[in-house]
Amino acid sequence: MNQEPVSKGKIYLMKLGQLNILLLLLVLPITVRADTQVNVVGLFNGKAVLVINNGKPQTLSVGQSSAEGVKLLWADSGKAVLELEGKRKELGMGQGAAVAGGAGSASGSVTLYADSAGHHFTEGQINGATLKFIVDTGASTIAMNSGDARYAGIDYKKGERVPIQTANGIVNGYHVVIGTLKLGNLILNQVDATVLEGGSPAVVLLGMSALNRMEMKSEGIALTLTKKY
Repeated sequence: MNQEPVSKGKIYLMKLGQLNILLLLLVLPITVRADTQVNVVGLFNGKAVLVINNGKPQTLSVGQSSAEGVKLLWADSGKAVLELEGKRKELGMGQGAAVAGGAGSASGSVTLYADSAGHHFTEGQINGATLKFIVDTGASTIAMNSGDARYAGIDYKKGERVPIQTANGIVNGYHVVIGTLKLGNLILNQVDATVLEGGSPAVVLLGMSALNRMEMKSEGIALTLTKKY
């Protein structure tokens, strides 16, 4: 079969076209799904001071939205009600929340802000179930009550049974392994935890089985947790 010879001019045009395609690919925006992270660092009647995505503190009045799309629905001295990515979140002083849907890149870190008592509370997920946490360096593992465990889909009674000494006496505890722990953009897999029968602790204790896998950096009331492995 006869093939038409390719001239130098055609080769030049082909290479030019390939270069244009390459340049087009380089300038096209690349969007990565990430989280919008919000922490409450100040509360007043009708106003709240928020830190969004680890940026500078900004004050919002009720009905006002930030450039990141976070809207303040209600605020008083005790709590703020926010709308994030179409979801309603109620947060107290020092508490934070993260909602998937923003654009950016996962950093593998989360910054928490202490409340007036110096405690670092946050909202996170265990196996996709949203729960409230408190950082507790005195807890050897993540610890949660049996109701939270069931909510997170953990069949804790299949775990190893261990007696746990509490302020109210000895209770049944069960050693389990959490499939996925998510705090903001920080994700850990296969994390040891202890489930206690009953309603205590009231919030999930973020203990050393998770904290040992993070770098902890404290600066004022801010505590930044960065994944190590």
